[in-house]
Amino acid sequence: MTKKFILVVVDGMTPETFERAASGAAPTLTELAKHGSYSTATSVFPSLTPVCLSSIATGSGPDTHHIPHLVWWHRDEKRVVEYGSSFAALRAAGMAQSITDTIYNMNSQHLSRDATTVYEALDDEGLTTAAVNITCYRGHTKHLPTLPWVTKAAYGPKRFFYYSLFESDQTGAPLAVRNRAAGSIDAYASVVGRWLVTRDGFDFLAYYLSDFDYASHEHGPTGAEGVALARVDASIRAIVDAAGGVDEFLDRYAVVLLADHGQTQVTRVAQLEQPLARYADSIVVCASNRAAQIYLLPDARVDAAELARALDGEASVEVTLRQDGDRIVARRDGADGDVAELEHPDAEHRVRAALANPNAGELLISAAEGWEFSDLGGRHHIGGGSHGSLVAGDSFVPVLQIGVDARIERITDVTPAAIDHFGAVRT
Repeated sequence: MTKKFILVVVDGMTPETFERAASGAAPTLTELAKHGSYSTATSVFPSLTPVCLSSIATGSGPDTHHIPHLVWWHRDEKRVVEYGSSFAALRAAGMAQSITDTIYNMNSQHLSRDATTVYEALDDEGLTTAAVNITCYRGHTKHLPTLPWVTKAAYGPKRFFYYSLFESDQTGAPLAVRNRAAGSIDAYASVVGRWLVTRDGFDFLAYYLSDFDYASHEHGPTGAEGVALARVDASIRAIVDAAGGVDEFLDRYAVVLLADHGQTQVTRVAQLEQPLARYADSIVVCASNRAAQIYLLPDARVDAAELARALDGEASVEVTLRQDGDRIVARRDGADGDVAELEHPDAEHRVRAALANPNAGELLISAAEGWEFSDLGGRHHIGGGSHGSLVAGDSFVPVLQIGVDARIERITDVTPAAIDHFGAVRT
């Protein structure tokens, strides 16, 4: 009999943090690690949460699912799309539109129909899918919001829980967003997860824990361990205990636990608009965290190669990336090179997928170690952690597999592993 499948995504957890957690620092993760196999995998580029979660949920890169960044230029609508780099960035992009983009449009409009989510694929096989808080949620089932003044429906898995805004079932969970810094988002997920496991109410569950990333942005990837690791462990313990303990839990469920990206420490911040100021009438700069995209406007009197040269000597920029015919040019240290020469993890594959996204900019930028690019609202995480670049610390994620034999070398391998686990048909 095929076991049911739980996917646990711990946002922003580095391999080093997981290894310490699984070596005694976090009791639940330590217990689970004894029953599974551990490895690392690579994220996508840019290694930013909307791109990463879309890649996990669809099993495809940004070339297929078309989500390019936290912030991007919508060429057809001639406007900036902002998924939540910061409250100030949402406000700068237009609060009402940004909230709509984040909650609805990312799934209903921006996520390509060429990509199939794990929920769509498994629902088509007659299985019951469930998701808690994961922002890439597109499915076949209509869900009305919980707030009486919000009337627009979302289409997600059969059992769908999204930050208290959409709830397919009454679980008694507290309000998710009441105190983000104190861990209320994952506390909400814990109650919902416990409810679902107690009722064995799914075949596939995506259980997304976001609070570690929030703490890591504030305290840095190592500092977050003292603030949020115990909360992560407690959230996983909630679903384990709901099944009756580790043995009973693993008798019922196959498990993949991983992060969507890593994080690295930020000590300096840059505004990319400054070195590119002379091109302001020809470009749109979309920067956030440790990656940026530069878009050429239709009447631009500059090309991507000139923009890349304009960033020579900019300390915050490690490498710029652009398409030149069939060749991908990686420019760093004032010289053009081939993307295959980059030593970053899985760099050529990740960069090709990023540049092949029709919503990507003409010039992509990966930040240098220790640097972050301020967002539309001027906000940054200096003194804390960030992610998005090609460097190893932003790019490697831990993977724990229990009862799942597939090789997971990239985060895009997760959905194919789940589909194969159930003997379903990939599309």
